[in-house]
Amino acid sequence: MKKIKYYYNTNSLRYEKLVTPLRVKLLRILGFLAGAIVTALIIVVIAFRVIDSPKEMLMRQENERIKDDYRLLNNKVKSIQQQMAELEKRDNHVYREIFEANPIPDSARAKRMEKQQEAQLAESMEDNELAYSIAATLDKMMNRIAFQKKSYQDIEAMIRDKEKMLAATPAIQPVSNKDLSRVASGFGYRIDPVYKTVKMHAGLDFAAPQGTPIYATADGVVRLAGNTGNGYGNHVIINHGYGYETLYGHQYRIKAKVGQKVKRGELIGWVGSTGKSTGPHLHYEVRKNKRHIDPIYFFYNDLTPEQFDRIVKIAASGNQSFD
Repeated sequence: MKKIKYYYNTNSLRYEKLVTPLRVKLLRILGFLAGAIVTALIIVVIAFRVIDSPKEMLMRQENERIKDDYRLLNNKVKSIQQQMAELEKRDNHVYREIFEANPIPDSARAKRMEKQQEAQLAESMEDNELAYSIAATLDKMMNRIAFQKKSYQDIEAMIRDKEKMLAATPAIQPVSNKDLSRVASGFGYRIDPVYKTVKMHAGLDFAAPQGTPIYATADGVVRLAGNTGNGYGNHVIINHGYGYETLYGHQYRIKAKVGQKVKRGELIGWVGSTGKSTGPHLHYEVRKNKRHIDPIYFFYNDLTPEQFDRIVKIAASGNQSFD
């Protein structure tokens, strides 16, 4: 039952029923509602700042897991970077030194990485920083790996070229000389057999019977085969590439033809005494970039160290040359 309120009216000197105007009732209701709303908002704000929602708790846990994964991945990347640095070090200071090639400067690798970084800066930055950091690091690693792969391809080409160069380098004696008795005159100033004056002898003379086989000392292409009237008589010149040429003079008969490709150890002619010669022998020369080199240092393929020491002493004797 609704409780009725009365108040004492001093004007009429009696008790009268208390009647609340509708406007006051509305104001009271609105004031209550406003206070409730404000209080609720304050409670919600405090709750959102202090207490995580279930969704936020899940997101926080996921974020922690991502950070742990990032740390593990970052450690792996650092390990790969160390291995990559070791490969680059070997590339510069081992492999390329073997083939006498210039090392790749760090600036070249850095330039490739700078280009990659410029491309990355142009990309969208909407992803979170951890993912972006991982992607950027992996991109750098992939770039370094690609650069290193190209370097190893260059080294493989050097290996193939080195094999060709070794095959094209004079490395055996041009005639059979197992007992080393056929070396008659060495490289250097010798007494000319015709003019009896001291002249430069630009090759090595092998005394051998006429008809003794003569062999190419390295792979190459025959540049000259014949008698040009220059004192060498019937002679052969082989261009081996890499600046090397060899000359085989005073032959009795020539087997090689101009333009013919020959292999080391292949028969190219026979010993004779044509041209300016005082007896059957082979005059053998080695040239590097058109400069005469002592052939005695190009017999390492068919001599032991002891035999090499012996043949050096024989060739150094100041005897008269055969041509």
